[in-house]
Amino acid sequence: MQRIRQGWLAGLCLLAGCAVKYAKEPQTFTPRERPVETAAVALPDGYKIEVVARGLTYPSGLTFDENGTPYVIEAGYSYGEDFTTPRLIRIGQNGQKQTVAEGEKNGPWTGVAYRDGNFFIAEGGAMAGGRIVRYDRSGNRKVLVANLPSKGDHHTNGPAIGPDGSVYFAVGTATNSGVVGPDNAKMGWLKREPTFHDIPCQDVVLTGENFTSSHALASGKTTTGAFSPYGTTTQSGQTIKGRIPCSGGVFRVSPEGGEPELVAWGFRTPYGLNWHGNALYVTDNGYDDRGSRPMYAAPDLLWKVERGRWYGWPDYAGDFRLQPKRKILARDPGKPPVPVARFGCHASAVGHDRAGDRFGFAGQIFVAQFGDQAPEVGKVYQHVGYKVVRVDPATGVITDFAVNKGPRNLPASANESGGLERPIDVKFSPDGSAMYIVDYGIMKVTKAGMAPRKETGVVWRVTRK
Repeated sequence: MQRIRQGWLAGLCLLAGCAVKYAKEPQTFTPRERPVETAAVALPDGYKIEVVARGLTYPSGLTFDENGTPYVIEAGYSYGEDFTTPRLIRIGQNGQKQTVAEGEKNGPWTGVAYRDGNFFIAEGGAMAGGRIVRYDRSGNRKVLVANLPSKGDHHTNGPAIGPDGSVYFAVGTATNSGVVGPDNAKMGWLKREPTFHDIPCQDVVLTGENFTSSHALASGKTTTGAFSPYGTTTQSGQTIKGRIPCSGGVFRVSPEGGEPELVAWGFRTPYGLNWHGNALYVTDNGYDDRGSRPMYAAPDLLWKVERGRWYGWPDYAGDFRLQPKRKILARDPGKPPVPVARFGCHASAVGHDRAGDRFGFAGQIFVAQFGDQAPEVGKVYQHVGYKVVRVDPATGVITDFAVNKGPRNLPASANESGGLERPIDVKFSPDGSAMYIVDYGIMKVTKAGMAPRKETGVVWRVTRK
C-alpha cells in the first residue's frame, strides 16, 4: 500500500498545476447490470470484502440500530439535477430492502444517525432549504430545523450525535469560493434562486474585489462581488452583516428541535461529520477551478473542530492563503488552524469513522473518497479518490485501504470491472468488527455535465478473515 505523508499530494498537485484532463470513461453495460466483484477490490492482507446490498439509487449514508441492523439512506437527488425519492431503508440479513420512511423533493439526504429509537437525517435542501428531520421506526417525522441556506452548490450535511446529546450538522457554501457565477447556473440552482448567495456567520469587511464573467442568465457579461446576489457589485470597506444560520458552518441543535447554535465556521463543504471519542471531526472539500473566482489545486481536508474557530474559507485552503491578490476579505476573522490531514485535490473526502481494536488499526480514521468530478471541477493531475483510505490523526499520514485493482486509479465502470465506484460513507458496526462502505454508484462526468445512474448503488462490508 502506498503511504502518503500529510500535504504531499497537495504539494504535488500544486507543483504540477493539476494539468492533465479527465479521460473519457467508457460504459459498456446498463445501470441495472452493474457488475459487482469482490475480487476486484484490493485490501490489506487478512481482510475480506462482501456485498451486503445492491440496486440502490444514490445511497449516501448508513447507520445502525441497537440490534446492529444496518439502515441506509437514498439521497433523492444527485448532481445532474436528477430528483428521485429520498428513502430510509432497512437492510435485512440477505440484502432485502424494506423502506422505513420516504422524504419529499428536497434532497439530497446526505447523512443519517440513530439514537434511542430515532433516525436523524440531514436533508440537503436543494429546493426548499436544508432541514434536520427526525423519524421514528414507524416513519413518523418531526422537523428539528428548517430553512437552512443550502439551496446552492453544497448542502446541509451530517448529522452526528455528540456526547452532550445534541445533533451536530453542517451547512455547505452556496458557491465555490464566495462569488456567484455561471458555474452555479450549470449546477442548476441559479435559475431557480437568482438572488441566492453565501451568508457569513459574522460581520465581514470586503476588499471590494469584483469578478466579471459571461452572463449566465442573459447575453453579454456581468460583474459580481462576494457574499452578494448575482450581478451585484461590492465596494472596498463594505461590511456584510453575518447571521445564523449561515454558509459554511457547523451547528448543533437539541434532538427535540429549536434554534441552531453555531459551533465553528469558515468551511467550504463540511460533508462528513463524526465524533471520534470526545472530538468532532469534519471532512471539507477544497475549492474547484471553476466559476468567476476559480481556485487552483486546493486539497481536501480533515479537520478537528474547535468551538468558535474560523477555518479559512473563502480566502484560505486549510492554513494556506490562496490567490492573495484576489482576496475578498479585508480582515481575516481569525487564524485558520492546521488541518489533521490533507487529501489530494478533488479527491472528495466524505464520510468517515474510527476503527476500534476488533477491526484493527485502532484509533485510525477511515475516510471514503467519492473521487474527482473533473472536468466539472477543473483539471486534475491524475485521477484521485474512488477508494477508502485510513488516516492516523496523530501524524496526518494517509494510507490506502480499499482500492480498485488495476493499472489506473478509476471508478469500476471506467476500469470495466466490478469494484468500487464512488464510496461516500464508511461506518463501523456497533461491535466494531465490520466496516460498511456505502458506494453511491455510477456518476459519469463529462464536459456536458454530470450523468448519474440510478440503481447502481452498493453497500459493501469488510471484515477480518
